[in-house]
Amino acid sequence: MATPSIKEVAHRAGVSVGTVSNVLNRPWIVAPATRQRVQDSIRALGFVRNEAARHLRAGKSRTVGLVVLDVANPFFTDLAEGAEALAYEHDTVVMLCNSKTDPVREGHHLDQLEQQRVMGILITPFDSNDPRLTALVSRGTPVVLVDRAADRGFCSVSVDDQLGGRLAGNHLIESGHRRIAFIGGPFTMQQVSDRMAGFASTVERADGVELQRYEVDVMGVVEGRVIGEKIAALPPRSRPTAAFLANDLLALGFLQAMSVAGLQVPRDMAIVGYDDIDFARAAAVPLSSVRQPAEMLGRSAMELLQEEVEAAEQHRHRQVIFQPDLIVRESSDHTRRSK
Repeated sequence: MATPSIKEVAHRAGVSVGTVSNVLNRPWIVAPATRQRVQDSIRALGFVRNEAARHLRAGKSRTVGLVVLDVANPFFTDLAEGAEALAYEHDTVVMLCNSKTDPVREGHHLDQLEQQRVMGILITPFDSNDPRLTALVSRGTPVVLVDRAADRGFCSVSVDDQLGGRLAGNHLIESGHRRIAFIGGPFTMQQVSDRMAGFASTVERADGVELQRYEVDVMGVVEGRVIGEKIAALPPRSRPTAAFLANDLLALGFLQAMSVAGLQVPRDMAIVGYDDIDFARAAAVPLSSVRQPAEMLGRSAMELLQEEVEAAEQHRHRQVIFQPDLIVRESSDHTRRSK
């Protein structure tokens, strides 16, 4: 059955198409009796306005694109929840796109979102220096970087990842570890390089401490298990006694590998992750993690986008930086594990 058209609504109500349009968009200028006839006609026919077409004619929509690196990571689910909560308050819809840490896939999503004339784009980019982002802004699509710092050209919302790395490094050094691993990747990804830089700056300053670096292509549970199996197989004298992993999914897979290999956590291997997702505290050995406020990141990014859309040419880009916290649990705390 075909969707009723605005012309059919006008014919049934005995008014012009323009009058129906006014009832839909500027009802206060239509006489109450006429407005009532049009509304009765709309209900009788089951007419549903085509918002997409209306927005395209106006050159804008109430849809915001959110491009994240990995929807399988609960951190990005929480981030999306924060963005969507504020979007809902502003009668805006969030369209979620998953780049899967693939620059080609990310570019495809950006092209599609621009073609849909979205109001703006929130993105955790693979590369924050990607010229496609600057091109989008130059063509009139506002872009806010999420979980990425920006020097200029964009608004951004991020966490001080170098501080997060330093918090993890200090904790493991103060716990007495002298062979410590950093595990993450790819190292070219900004969050990973920042977390590694902060961690390394602390570990390498400590006397008699050896830092081992292990790069992975993807930061997921499977990759954590694989690198964990590799490290567990090392001779005890060369195997690290502690590991800082660049996200919690990696850390959870790594924890599983230690258990399968018969290594005790934290006695044989202390583990610290990053993000503090819900699964971290629910692990068989509750996981220590550097917490970043995922929902606040998403909500703040949406606030910046709303400001940019409303202020237009008067807008000045802002960079919002949150501070991370280290949440210490049994995976790196001998005293808690022994109780």
